[in-house]
Amino acid sequence: MTHLRCLYTGRAPSRALAIADLRAMALRRLPGFVAEFLEGGAEDENTLAANLASFAQARFAPRVLTGPPPPSGIRLFGQDLPLPLVIAPTGFNALHWHEGDLALARAAARAGVPFTQSTVSNATIEQVAATGARHWFQLYAFRDRGASAALVERARQAGAAALVITVDAQLYGKRAWNTRLYRGENALRWPAMLDAARHPRWMAQVWARGMPGFANLYPFLPQGQSGLLPSARWVREAIDPALDWSILGWARQHWSGPLIVKGIGHPEDAARALAKGADGIVLSNHGGRQLDGALPALDLVAAVRDRLGDGPTVLIDGGARRGVDLAIARARGADAVMTGRATLYGLAAAGEAGVARALSILAEEYALAQGLIAGGPLWPPQGA
Repeated sequence: MTHLRCLYTGRAPSRALAIADLRAMALRRLPGFVAEFLEGGAEDENTLAANLASFAQARFAPRVLTGPPPPSGIRLFGQDLPLPLVIAPTGFNALHWHEGDLALARAAARAGVPFTQSTVSNATIEQVAATGARHWFQLYAFRDRGASAALVERARQAGAAALVITVDAQLYGKRAWNTRLYRGENALRWPAMLDAARHPRWMAQVWARGMPGFANLYPFLPQGQSGLLPSARWVREAIDPALDWSILGWARQHWSGPLIVKGIGHPEDAARALAKGADGIVLSNHGGRQLDGALPALDLVAAVRDRLGDGPTVLIDGGARRGVDLAIARARGADAVMTGRATLYGLAAAGEAGVARALSILAEEYALAQGLIAGGPLWPPQGA
């Protein structure tokens, strides 16, 4: 009997039945150096694997005969959302698809979920705002607080609904597999360049249109350093390595809307962030790309809820690939999930249509999971 199990790797996003199909489509289209940036993690990638395993190991004890399934929507920072999902901030999106940030934002707008724009996005704040997305802006705090303040002010004027401050990237994680592909910090090694040439669809859609830059940082970059790799080095050097809790007081001086702290990895830091003026937190290990050995966010939720109670807004990121993962996160005590790679696989597979397909897959799977779980708890029950 012929074994027929295989993932879809063609070009039609409508034929993708799972995020895994979109991933397979993306990895076929992308050259190795872009795929490595998308897929890789820090050091031995133990935390990267643990993020996925934490969801895979969760088990429900579903209830039956409970009547109509519960609604999928939630309310977050005063906004009604169709499902507990926010697109996470990610950089270099235009390496996956030309104008990738705008493709993500437009698909998010159609789906009704927030899109979080990264400081190191390749589109401007104003361009993303013009898509009509529920626009959140993510900030890396630079040594030059004037540059950071200018970005926050632009986000405010553009109507961004929330400010997300990332606090776990003051130092740059060791991503050796990615680094091995480069000669120094400014050029790919020849094998990586030759591999890129063997991916003509990506070459025509991305490379031939010009390698993207960090559009929001052009006013701050030194002359001659606006290229992708030199500006990436500038960002790493510009981020404040001595970041402390005073950054939240500084943020409150410049931002009056919802303030979210992303990168929390300990219950006491979760409580302190709220005490210092945050309106919500994101439990995160940066997708396994910073400290190898950090706990998965999902494994922290129960302890954080014990410390904070039910009231404060708690999001998590890292490892969600299925709609049932959103249900797992909610059952564990999170309000919503930020997804990075799941929607990036859609982007890299088929642009805006691929992102839309990723979001629809997650929404369909979440609704199905909600109906089948019917309010049943994760098992064993917490504290058992």
